[in-house]
Amino acid sequence: MNAIISASELASELTGGNPPVLLDVRWQLSLAKAAGEPPFDGRAAYEAGHMPGAVYVDLDRELASAPGARGRHPLPNLAEFGAAMRRSGVSSRTPVVVYDGGQGWAAARAWWLLRWTGHPDVRVLDGGLPAWEGPLETSVPAPTEGDFQPAPGATGLLDADGAAALARSGVLLDARAGERYRGEVEPIDPRGGHIPGALSAPTNENVGADGRFLPAAELQARFKTLGASEGTEVGVYCGSGVSGAHEVLALAVAGIPAALYVGSWSEWSSDPERPVAVGPDPQ
Repeated sequence: MNAIISASELASELTGGNPPVLLDVRWQLSLAKAAGEPPFDGRAAYEAGHMPGAVYVDLDRELASAPGARGRHPLPNLAEFGAAMRRSGVSSRTPVVVYDGGQGWAAARAWWLLRWTGHPDVRVLDGGLPAWEGPLETSVPAPTEGDFQPAPGATGLLDADGAAALARSGVLLDARAGERYRGEVEPIDPRGGHIPGALSAPTNENVGADGRFLPAAELQARFKTLGASEGTEVGVYCGSGVSGAHEVLALAVAGIPAALYVGSWSEWSSDPERPVAVGPDPQ
Protein backbone atom coordinates (compact mmCIF):
# COMPACT_ATOMS: atom_id res chain seq x y z
CA MET A 1 0.00 0.00 0.00
CA ASN A 2 1.26 3.47 -0.84
CA ALA A 3 2.06 5.67 2.15
CA ILE A 4 1.17 8.87 0.30
CA ILE A 5 -1.60 9.98 -2.03
CA SER A 6 -1.71 12.81 -4.56
CA ALA A 7 -4.40 15.47 -4.51
CA SER A 8 -5.86 14.21 -7.80
CA GLU A 9 -6.00 10.64 -6.53
CA LEU A 10 -7.66 11.82 -3.32
CA ALA A 11 -10.27 13.82 -5.24
CA SER A 12 -11.16 10.66 -7.15
CA GLU A 13 -11.37 8.50 -4.01
CA LEU A 14 -13.61 11.02 -2.23
CA THR A 15 -16.27 10.46 -4.89
CA GLY A 16 -15.95 6.67 -4.77
CA GLY A 17 -17.85 4.04 -2.85
CA ASN A 18 -15.49 3.92 0.15
CA PRO A 19 -14.22 7.47 0.66
CA PRO A 20 -11.46 7.96 3.21
CA VAL A 21 -11.83 9.72 6.54
CA LEU A 22 -9.97 13.04 6.34
CA LEU A 23 -7.91 14.29 9.28
CA ASP A 24 -6.58 17.86 9.35
CA VAL A 25 -3.46 18.02 11.54
CA ARG A 26 -2.17 21.53 10.90
CA TRP A 27 0.64 22.35 13.32
CA GLN A 28 3.92 24.18 13.37
CA LEU A 29 7.01 23.92 15.54
CA SER A 30 6.88 27.42 16.92
CA LEU A 31 9.46 29.50 18.74
CA ALA A 32 7.00 32.39 18.78
CA LYS A 33 6.38 32.12 22.52
CA ALA A 34 10.03 32.83 23.27
CA ALA A 35 9.89 35.82 20.94
CA GLY A 36 6.74 37.16 22.59
CA GLU A 37 4.57 36.40 19.58
CA PRO A 38 1.35 34.34 19.56
CA PRO A 39 1.96 30.69 18.65
CA PHE A 40 0.49 29.10 15.57
CA ASP A 41 -3.15 28.12 16.09
CA GLY A 42 -3.97 25.02 14.08
CA ARG A 43 -7.62 24.96 15.08
CA ALA A 44 -8.10 28.57 13.97
CA ALA A 45 -6.51 27.73 10.63
CA TYR A 46 -8.83 24.73 10.32
CA GLU A 47 -11.92 26.79 11.14
CA ALA A 48 -10.92 29.40 8.55
CA GLY A 49 -11.08 26.75 5.83
CA HIS A 50 -10.49 23.01 5.52
CA MET A 51 -11.13 20.19 3.10
CA PRO A 52 -14.81 19.20 3.03
CA GLY A 53 -15.58 16.69 5.76
CA ALA A 54 -12.14 16.89 7.38
CA VAL A 55 -11.93 16.65 11.17
CA TYR A 56 -9.31 18.63 13.08
CA VAL A 57 -6.81 16.68 15.18
CA ASP A 58 -4.64 18.51 17.72
CA LEU A 59 -1.09 17.18 17.59
CA ASP A 60 -0.06 18.47 21.02
CA ARG A 61 -3.16 17.13 22.80
CA GLU A 62 -4.21 14.07 20.79
CA LEU A 63 -1.05 12.79 19.13
CA ALA A 64 1.23 13.30 22.13
CA SER A 65 1.12 13.37 25.90
CA ALA A 66 2.37 16.26 28.03
CA PRO A 67 6.06 17.19 27.64
CA GLY A 68 8.39 15.97 30.34
CA ALA A 69 11.28 13.59 30.96
CA ARG A 70 10.27 11.49 27.92
CA GLY A 71 10.56 14.44 25.56
CA ARG A 72 8.53 17.31 24.13
CA HIS A 73 6.06 15.07 22.27
CA PRO A 74 5.98 11.69 24.03
CA LEU A 75 3.63 8.96 22.92
CA PRO A 76 0.01 9.77 23.73
CA ASN A 77 -1.98 7.75 26.22
CA LEU A 78 -3.23 5.06 23.85
CA ALA A 79 -6.73 4.94 25.32
CA GLU A 80 -7.06 8.69 24.82
CA PHE A 81 -5.55 8.47 21.34
CA GLY A 82 -8.00 5.74 20.39
CA ALA A 83 -10.93 7.77 21.72
CA ALA A 84 -9.78 10.81 19.72
CA MET A 85 -9.54 8.75 16.54
CA ARG A 86 -12.99 7.23 17.05
CA ARG A 87 -14.45 10.72 17.65
CA SER A 88 -12.89 11.69 14.35
CA GLY A 89 -14.70 8.86 12.57
CA VAL A 90 -11.75 6.49 12.23
CA SER A 91 -12.71 2.83 11.86
CA SER A 92 -10.48 -0.14 11.23
CA ARG A 93 -12.06 -0.93 7.86
CA THR A 94 -12.20 2.63 6.52
CA PRO A 95 -9.22 4.26 4.77
CA VAL A 96 -7.75 7.39 6.35
CA VAL A 97 -5.97 10.30 4.68
CA VAL A 98 -4.12 12.84 6.79
CA TYR A 99 -3.00 16.29 5.71
CA ASP A 100 -1.42 19.37 7.24
CA GLY A 101 -0.40 22.83 6.07
CA GLY A 102 2.16 21.51 3.61
CA GLN A 103 5.28 20.77 5.66
CA GLY A 104 4.16 17.20 6.16
CA TRP A 105 5.61 16.70 9.64
CA ALA A 106 2.36 16.73 11.62
CA ALA A 107 0.52 14.61 9.07
CA ALA A 108 3.37 12.10 9.20
CA ARG A 109 3.11 11.94 13.00
CA ALA A 110 -0.57 10.99 12.71
CA TRP A 111 0.23 8.51 9.92
CA TRP A 112 2.95 6.88 11.99
CA LEU A 113 0.79 6.59 15.11
CA LEU A 114 -2.12 5.07 13.22
CA ARG A 115 0.14 2.62 11.41
CA TRP A 116 2.03 1.66 14.57
CA THR A 117 -1.23 1.07 16.41
CA GLY A 118 -2.56 -1.22 13.72
CA HIS A 119 -4.61 0.78 11.22
CA PRO A 120 -4.21 -1.02 7.87
CA ASP A 121 -4.94 1.83 5.45
CA VAL A 122 -3.66 5.33 6.20
CA ARG A 123 -1.90 7.73 3.83
CA VAL A 124 -0.60 11.28 3.84
CA LEU A 125 -1.72 13.86 1.28
CA ASP A 126 1.50 14.63 -0.60
CA GLY A 127 2.10 18.37 -0.44
CA GLY A 128 -0.62 18.90 2.16
CA LEU A 129 -3.43 21.41 1.89
CA PRO A 130 -1.56 23.66 -0.62
CA ALA A 131 -1.69 20.76 -3.11
CA TRP A 132 -5.50 20.56 -2.88
CA GLU A 133 -7.24 22.41 -5.70
CA GLY A 134 -10.79 21.59 -4.66
CA PRO A 135 -13.17 23.60 -2.50
CA LEU A 136 -12.73 24.34 1.20
CA GLU A 137 -15.40 24.66 3.84
CA THR A 138 -15.69 26.28 7.26
CA SER A 139 -18.46 24.17 8.78
CA VAL A 140 -17.33 21.66 11.40
CA PRO A 141 -18.55 18.13 10.60
CA ALA A 142 -20.01 15.70 13.13
CA PRO A 143 -18.67 12.33 11.95
CA THR A 144 -20.19 9.01 12.90
CA GLU A 145 -18.25 7.45 15.77
CA GLY A 146 -15.58 5.08 14.51
CA ASP A 147 -14.53 1.72 15.94
CA PHE A 148 -10.74 1.95 15.80
CA GLN A 149 -8.96 0.27 18.74
CA PRO A 150 -5.20 0.92 18.97
CA ALA A 151 -3.09 -2.24 19.04
CA PRO A 152 0.58 -1.20 19.21
CA GLY A 153 2.98 -3.14 17.03
CA ALA A 154 5.88 -5.15 18.33
CA THR A 155 8.28 -3.27 16.06
CA GLY A 156 8.61 0.24 14.71
CA LEU A 157 9.27 2.00 18.02
CA LEU A 158 12.63 2.77 19.64
CA ASP A 159 13.46 3.94 23.14
CA ALA A 160 16.73 5.66 24.10
CA ASP A 161 18.61 2.41 24.70
CA GLY A 162 17.31 0.96 21.45
CA ALA A 163 18.40 4.05 19.52
CA ALA A 164 21.88 3.89 21.07
CA ALA A 165 22.20 0.21 20.16
CA LEU A 166 20.94 0.74 16.59
CA ALA A 167 23.50 3.49 16.02
CA ARG A 168 26.13 0.75 16.47
CA SER A 169 24.43 -2.25 14.87
CA GLY A 170 22.41 -0.68 12.04
CA VAL A 171 21.63 2.79 10.71
CA LEU A 172 20.30 5.59 12.92
CA LEU A 173 19.31 8.73 11.01
CA ASP A 174 19.03 12.20 12.56
CA ALA A 175 16.26 14.07 10.72
CA ARG A 176 17.03 17.52 12.15
CA ALA A 177 18.78 20.33 10.31
CA GLY A 178 22.51 19.80 9.86
CA GLU A 179 23.51 22.65 12.15
CA ARG A 180 21.55 21.13 15.03
CA TYR A 181 23.09 17.71 14.36
CA ARG A 182 26.57 19.25 14.46
CA GLY A 183 25.75 21.13 17.66
CA GLU A 184 26.38 24.55 16.15
CA VAL A 185 22.97 25.80 17.30
CA GLU A 186 20.33 24.41 19.63
CA PRO A 187 17.27 26.65 19.91
CA ILE A 188 15.05 24.32 21.94
CA ASP A 189 16.72 21.46 23.79
CA PRO A 190 19.20 21.43 26.71
CA ARG A 191 22.31 20.38 24.76
CA GLY A 192 23.45 20.54 21.16
CA GLY A 193 24.85 17.69 19.12
CA HIS A 194 23.69 14.21 18.19
CA ILE A 195 23.47 10.63 19.39
CA PRO A 196 26.92 9.04 18.90
CA GLY A 197 26.93 6.98 15.72
CA ALA A 198 23.87 8.67 14.19
CA LEU A 199 24.07 9.98 10.62
CA SER A 200 22.83 13.41 9.57
CA ALA A 201 19.85 13.10 7.20
CA PRO A 202 17.79 16.33 7.27
CA THR A 203 14.19 15.52 6.43
CA ASN A 204 13.82 18.61 4.24
CA GLU A 205 16.11 16.91 1.71
CA ASN A 206 13.40 14.30 1.08
CA VAL A 207 11.08 16.79 -0.62
CA GLY A 208 11.16 19.18 -3.53
CA ALA A 209 10.57 22.92 -3.51
CA ASP A 210 6.80 22.32 -3.59
CA GLY A 211 6.94 20.25 -0.39
CA ARG A 212 6.10 17.01 -2.18
CA PHE A 213 8.21 13.91 -1.78
CA LEU A 214 10.94 13.18 -4.27
CA PRO A 215 10.29 10.16 -6.52
CA ALA A 216 10.81 6.82 -4.80
CA ALA A 217 13.92 6.05 -6.87
CA GLU A 218 15.57 9.31 -5.79
CA LEU A 219 14.73 8.64 -2.16
CA GLN A 220 16.13 5.12 -2.46
CA ALA A 221 19.37 6.53 -3.89
CA ARG A 222 19.61 9.12 -1.12
CA PHE A 223 19.11 6.61 1.67
CA LYS A 224 21.48 4.13 0.03
CA THR A 225 24.30 6.66 0.34
CA LEU A 226 23.55 6.72 4.07
CA GLY A 227 23.71 2.94 4.31
CA ALA A 228 19.93 2.50 4.54
CA SER A 229 18.30 0.10 2.14
CA GLU A 230 15.76 -2.70 2.23
CA GLY A 231 17.02 -5.38 4.58
CA THR A 232 18.95 -2.91 6.76
CA GLU A 233 17.75 -2.19 10.28
CA VAL A 234 16.98 1.53 10.22
CA GLY A 235 15.85 3.97 12.90
CA VAL A 236 15.10 7.69 12.87
CA TYR A 237 15.00 10.43 15.47
CA CYS A 238 14.60 14.20 15.38
CA GLY A 239 13.88 16.83 18.03
CA SER A 240 10.68 15.41 19.47
CA GLY A 241 9.37 12.64 17.22
CA VAL A 242 7.53 14.80 14.67
CA SER A 243 9.90 15.56 11.79
CA GLY A 244 11.38 12.12 12.40
CA ALA A 245 8.00 10.62 11.53
CA HIS A 246 8.23 12.47 8.23
CA GLU A 247 11.57 10.78 7.54
CA VAL A 248 10.06 7.39 8.42
CA LEU A 249 7.36 8.23 5.87
CA ALA A 250 9.99 9.11 3.25
CA LEU A 251 11.70 5.80 3.94
CA ALA A 252 8.36 4.03 3.49
CA VAL A 253 7.93 5.73 0.11
CA ALA A 254 11.37 4.35 -0.74
CA GLY A 255 10.30 0.87 0.37
CA ILE A 256 12.50 0.84 3.49
CA PRO A 257 10.88 0.03 6.85
CA ALA A 258 12.18 2.13 9.73
CA ALA A 259 11.54 2.56 13.45
CA LEU A 260 10.99 5.89 15.19
CA TYR A 261 12.64 7.02 18.42
CA VAL A 262 9.73 9.12 19.66
CA GLY A 263 11.53 10.70 22.62
CA SER A 264 14.23 11.83 20.20
CA TRP A 265 16.76 14.54 21.02
CA SER A 266 14.45 16.28 23.49
CA GLU A 267 14.55 13.18 25.70
CA TRP A 268 18.16 12.19 25.01
CA SER A 269 19.67 15.63 25.64
CA SER A 270 17.76 16.04 28.91
CA ASP A 271 19.50 13.03 30.43
CA PRO A 272 23.00 14.03 31.62
CA GLU A 273 24.04 10.38 31.59
CA ARG A 274 23.57 10.13 27.83
CA PRO A 275 26.67 10.88 25.73
CA VAL A 276 26.59 13.57 23.06
CA ALA A 277 28.65 13.87 19.90
CA VAL A 278 29.26 17.18 18.12
CA GLY A 279 30.56 18.13 14.71
CA PRO A 280 30.06 16.38 11.36
CA ASP A 281 31.61 13.08 12.48
CA PRO A 282 28.92 10.59 13.60
CA GLN A 283 31.07 9.50 16.54
